[in-house]
Amino acid sequence: MTMEQRADATWATDAGWVDEVLLAGPDSAVCFRVPDPITRDQLRRLVADRRERLTAAGLRPGGAAALRLPPSMAYVANLLAVWQLGAQAILLDYRLTDHEVEQARQRLLPQVIVSPQRVAGGLRVFFDVEDTISSHGAQPAPSEHAVIQLSSGSTGPSKVIGRTAADLIAEIRRYTQIDGVASPGERIILLPSMVHVLGLVGGLLYGLHAGVELVPPQRLTGDSILDAIESTATPATVLGVPFHINLLSATAPERRPAQLRRMTTGGELVPAATAARFADRFGVPLGNMYGMTEVGVIGTDLDGSHRPAVRPAPGITVRAVDGELQIAREASPYLGPAVPDRWSDGWLRTRDAGRVDPDTGLVTILGRLDSQVTIGGLQVDLAEVESTIGALPGVTAAVVLFDEVIVAYLQLQPDCRVEDIEARLATLLAGYKRPQLYQVFDQFPRTTTGKLVRDRAVLRAGTT
Repeated sequence: MTMEQRADATWATDAGWVDEVLLAGPDSAVCFRVPDPITRDQLRRLVADRRERLTAAGLRPGGAAALRLPPSMAYVANLLAVWQLGAQAILLDYRLTDHEVEQARQRLLPQVIVSPQRVAGGLRVFFDVEDTISSHGAQPAPSEHAVIQLSSGSTGPSKVIGRTAADLIAEIRRYTQIDGVASPGERIILLPSMVHVLGLVGGLLYGLHAGVELVPPQRLTGDSILDAIESTATPATVLGVPFHINLLSATAPERRPAQLRRMTTGGELVPAATAARFADRFGVPLGNMYGMTEVGVIGTDLDGSHRPAVRPAPGITVRAVDGELQIAREASPYLGPAVPDRWSDGWLRTRDAGRVDPDTGLVTILGRLDSQVTIGGLQVDLAEVESTIGALPGVTAAVVLFDEVIVAYLQLQPDCRVEDIEARLATLLAGYKRPQLYQVFDQFPRTTTGKLVRDRAVLRAGTT
């Protein structure tokens, strides 16, 4: 029975979906290169081993396991084993402190926590991990979701978000219908963390389902990413976030791998000038993917022809209400008390400003909804100011906020100064739109998903 023939409702309680959707396929088929190839048969045996260990530690169907692991084969094997057992996987970033993990444990009640006993590798995308399991009682999971994730926290405290197995499978199905994603027999150069939605579903789950090899580079450098692309002759798509564009753009210009098919980024919007520079540098399109932890992929523009607009992914309905993008969702994705300011009457508020073209259905994202401010009676769109600054030569990262005055938080290339930015903006923006204060970071603070931090308190603290 194919995934399309199976009624979605049956997936929520049937742990067999892991074998049917993710682990099916020839024993000898390669699913990972890390850098040695990992076949389907090897992966199944790794999952079976972790399933035995989790069961011995006390994990039961209907329970929950918190995975506090970096991207690794240990993470993949434990995640799939948890789902095979009919349990809930709580995904925690391995960089959380013990205090933060304890807070999550008290709130989410996992029966077991899987943590790294040893992590090998420094500047890595994928790690060599020895894991250990601790037991924490026999209480059932507080919800029937297959996976619990925390939002990126780019604008404040993280939200607790749940997704069912049926919801994950529906998103995998969407990926199979999107033109431009990696095809069976091709490769995904996997850069985003598999703890977060882009790397989890767009990379790991889709790759396993579609028969696409997943290839994390050996190190988080531009040259190592190019090495991974060039490691075999099959076509490769780079999946990452805007931070990774800078890594690739800093490599020697003579390296233009013939295997590179495209790069697709999620996270914050990429300025058109940055996309054009990337396409000129590598001769391939820089695709754009718009999504949320709560939904997964919402829209795509994988060949860059609609930038900054995207086309809604199959099965996704988007509308704009008072300038805010909203997504049709049957139920709230949030755990705990109702969140009426984020979900109500079947619609999820994105907090993103945007519009939907009534003729083409294309969705244009205009930035955060709270980017509109009034200065001296005049309306200023901070997203416009930010995108203008971000497109200037010498600007590596930019966030523009209103904090009594317009403040620009910047990361600049070594040969660029604030005075240069001010001089260029004088010819591009009216005076009332230009920042009154500039704060410069040596390294701009980012969330665990690679997004630029927008929390005022964090940014203030980082520049004092």
